[in-house]
Amino acid sequence: MPSLLSSTVALSLAGAASCEYLFASHYSGQVYTLNLTNSSSHYSLAVSSVITACGGLPSWLTYDATAKNVYCSDETMSGTGSISSFSANGNDALTVTGKTNAPIGGVANVLYGGATGDGYVAIAHYQSSKVSTFRLPITSSSQPQQVFTFTMNGHGPNYGRQDAPHPHHVVVSPNGQFLMSPDLGADQIRVWSINQSNGNLTACPSYMVPGGTGPRHATFDTVSNGSRVVMYVANELANSISVTRVTFPGSGCPIFQPLEYINPFPNNKTAPSGSKVAEVHVSGTHLYSTTRVDKTFSGNDSVATWTIDQTSGMLNFVDLHDSWGTYPRTFSINKAGTLLAVGDQTTANVAILAINATGGLSSNPVAYLRLGSAGYPENEDGLSSVVWAE
Repeated sequence: MPSLLSSTVALSLAGAASCEYLFASHYSGQVYTLNLTNSSSHYSLAVSSVITACGGLPSWLTYDATAKNVYCSDETMSGTGSISSFSANGNDALTVTGKTNAPIGGVANVLYGGATGDGYVAIAHYQSSKVSTFRLPITSSSQPQQVFTFTMNGHGPNYGRQDAPHPHHVVVSPNGQFLMSPDLGADQIRVWSINQSNGNLTACPSYMVPGGTGPRHATFDTVSNGSRVVMYVANELANSISVTRVTFPGSGCPIFQPLEYINPFPNNKTAPSGSKVAEVHVSGTHLYSTTRVDKTFSGNDSVATWTIDQTSGMLNFVDLHDSWGTYPRTFSINKAGTLLAVGDQTTANVAILAINATGGLSSNPVAYLRLGSAGYPENEDGLSSVVWAE
């Protein structure tokens, strides 16, 4: 990894400083509030508070900017899992407001439904092959509203990773009418229609993908003057990014039209052995993706930038950058589209990369911070999630 001796970038005393907050979780049980201060484009990243909460293996954070609440999933793999809620006070320090039992193996959650799209939370449970939902707010007496349990006959093509269904993410469609879950173990995108008034989900036919694809994480973009919705999926097992057009009829379930599968490396370069694309996020006219166990940067992993064709939604590769750590599990982009926070799991660090006016990333982080103890490759330890408090 390129040399980075200090944990922060020096803060200039000249000019008025601005401050932003992020939240990060660590598999050792901590949830951090991070303070990113900017003065004259000189940044400092520091821990402003830390709380030990969210069960045995905090894995995923979702921030509700309207209510200033954080929802944390617990990836505990045996016994009983949990879902926790926190409130952020004036300086965004977190206070536990609720915690209740949930199926084991919670790896992602998303808010959905209700008048403002945040009346319920859905959780993907990798280990227990489930998707569960809860009505908000979370209290100690909260019970799942629905639990969907999935099974499959035999194994998928990737024998070691596809022994059972493994929902890895939950995401809401741009129109707010459907919930989708990439299932890494069963090679499908599971789909439900949302009853906005009571939060109940009704299953639609799944979108099946080629065997061994292993869909992990999904996001959407709307192009062609709002008339075309495109879904981008990070496929961990195939190490690819898929581009799929999604049509929403006036009634009934979505229709999926696959457009292409993309090698997440420039010029169709052969991916290093063991490389796995992790997440994809859209900001403006660009899509960003992370890849783990990438040898391109002498052992470091990477963040790639793609332009999105504003008519078709197809992708064009722009650049590949160091993630400034090992095993980038998670990343998040601020609403202004000017900063990307990448969380490297194994080295347990957060690196803040600047995004320029053309969507490109800075070669060096503008701020960098290690959090808690480092982990080991392929283990559930180290940093697990990072999100902007906005």
